[in-house]
Amino acid sequence: MRHRNLLLFATLATVWGAAFVAIKAGLGTPDAPAGFFETPVLFAALRFDIAGVIMLAYAAVATERLVPDGRREWASVLSTAVLIITLYHALLFVGETDPAVSSAAAAIVVSLSPVLTAGFSRVLLPSERLTPLGIAGLLLGFVGVAVLAVEDPQRLTVAPGLVAVFFAVLAFAAGSVINRRLDAALPDASLEAWAMVIGAALLHAGSLAVGESPADVTVTPRSVGALLFLSLAASAFGFLIYFDLLARLGPVEINLVSYAAPVVTAVVGFLFLGEIIDARTVVGFAVILAGFLLVKRRAVAAAFE
Repeated sequence: MRHRNLLLFATLATVWGAAFVAIKAGLGTPDAPAGFFETPVLFAALRFDIAGVIMLAYAAVATERLVPDGRREWASVLSTAVLIITLYHALLFVGETDPAVSSAAAAIVVSLSPVLTAGFSRVLLPSERLTPLGIAGLLLGFVGVAVLAVEDPQRLTVAPGLVAVFFAVLAFAAGSVINRRLDAALPDASLEAWAMVIGAALLHAGSLAVGESPADVTVTPRSVGALLFLSLAASAFGFLIYFDLLARLGPVEINLVSYAAPVVTAVVGFLFLGEIIDARTVVGFAVILAGFLLVKRRAVAAAFE
């Protein structure tokens, strides 16, 4: 059983880590734009058009209840759709259009999510309080993001794309804590399925609102491959593994995927996009990881006893 869990964990880290590279591959850069460079929000919407239908079909077969019932369950679906599907992915995809934001840097900033979740929990969940060491860990996480975001320490110039990714993670963490506060009884797969479908519609609306047009999409094997990987492997297949592991390992160990994924992203980004990992990226990741270990030190220790 442990070998199976390890294999699933490695698979999840691989597909979710490679997802950041797929986003970058589908977007490109200003100097070398790819199929979705002019339409990053539409790119995210199309991802969840496909993934949402697959997850809805899976939830209909695999769960005891598909349709949300009551205000609490619909509130949980809507908060996930707005914060985790729509805002998180819109800001992440827009952030990765910045040439200063490598796929590995984006993955590392996203790895801050468990730390920020602990911070939001302090505000929204009265039963969960940060100790002084936990507060130090939260601050370390912010320092790690600052290390990554500040391009020129002397002039304090900041990469706008990394700021967008940071706000994406704030939305993700807030959505996670709100869901925990609501504590809805709807099965996870059903919740995610409806959130993806609703989130896809909101992303399409957002795409139109910012002036994106499907006519600006350049259909190439690279852009289609990136979209299919994100929809099928990272979203549908990835979430199926996630739900399986969540039931087997619990939330603390599954959070460690956030710290394995950037390593995969760095390797895949180097192999497929030629991205180079500099010392600043390594230091930023190390600081964020140290912050996570401070915030979750007791839970991590208990999980591996």
